[in-house]
Amino acid sequence: MATKKTEEKKPVRFSKATEKDFAVILQPRITEKSMTLMQENNKVTVKVAPTANKTEVKLAFERIFQVKVTKVSIINVDAKETTRGTRYKGSIKGFKKAIVTVADGEAIDLFKE
Repeated sequence: MATKKTEEKKPVRFSKATEKDFAVILQPRITEKSMTLMQENNKVTVKVAPTANKTEVKLAFERIFQVKVTKVSIINVDAKETTRGTRYKGSIKGFKKAIVTVADGEAIDLFKE
């Protein structure tokens, strides 16, 4: 009986990003607090789709940025009422954001030139 030579396949670490991945992660949230988290704790804050869950965010983030994600936290930010002066009232829409923790030794450069 002839034996088949088994070839060891290298595991594919990351697959290519799809259109659905870009529909899950909408934009980065750039604030003082998010920049501090990015520099000190290796965490990135992004605005995500209202229907996104932690698993979808993790997979999309790994595919788009080619980094290993260790933790994802999702927060629903409530809408707020605003006033300009004493006359004009309005509102700011609520949204969903995710704080993604990237593995040690890996980094994301959001400000590529």
